[in-house]
Amino acid sequence: MIEINLLPHREAQRVADVRESIGLLVLGLVVLAGIIVFLDAQIADQLDEAQASVQQLKSDIQRYEPQKLQVSEFRKKKSELQDKLGVIDGLDRARSGPVRLFEELASQTPDRLWLTQLGTESGVLRLQGSSLDNGVVADFLKALSGSPYFVNVDLVKTDGGSHRQDGIELVEFEITASLVTPEEDETETGAAGA
Repeated sequence: MIEINLLPHREAQRVADVRESIGLLVLGLVVLAGIIVFLDAQIADQLDEAQASVQQLKSDIQRYEPQKLQVSEFRKKKSELQDKLGVIDGLDRARSGPVRLFEELASQTPDRLWLTQLGTESGVLRLQGSSLDNGVVADFLKALSGSPYFVNVDLVKTDGGSHRQDGIELVEFEITASLVTPEEDETETGAAGA
C-alpha cells in the first residue's frame, strides 16, 4: 500500500493561515494607528482653535477694559446728576408749594369765613378761624375735602356764640388736614421744566 505523507501539506497550510492572520493583524493595527493619528490631529486642531479663541477673547476683554471703566464712571456721574436733579426738583416744589397752598386755601374759603391762624407741623395743616354760622364751616370742610391738596380733613372743634365781633356772634372753629402734592401738578411742573 502506498502511503502518502500529508503532514508537510498540512504544515504548509497552517503556516499560510498563520501568515494570513498575522497580516490581517498587522493591517488592522496599521488601520487602527491611522485612525488614532487622524483623531489625534483633529482633536489637536480643535484644541488649537479653542485656545486661539480663548486668547482672542482675553485680548478683547483687555481691549474693552478702558471702555468698561468709562461706562462705570458715566453711570456714577449719571447717578450723581440724577440725585442733584432730584434735590433741585424738590427745592423747586418746596419753593412753589406754599404759594399753591395759599392759592388753594384762598379759592376754597367761602364768604363769611375768616382764617385767623394757620400752621403746619409734619405735613399736617392746622387752621383756626371764625365764621357767621356752622353751615359756612361745613361748606368749608366740604370744599377742603374735595381739594387735591388736602386729605383727612377733620373738624377738631367748634365754639358757637362765645365770641362777639362788633356785636355779631361768631362761630370759632379748628380744622386739621394732611397736606399732599397732587400728581398732575408734579407732571405739569416736570413738563414745564423740560
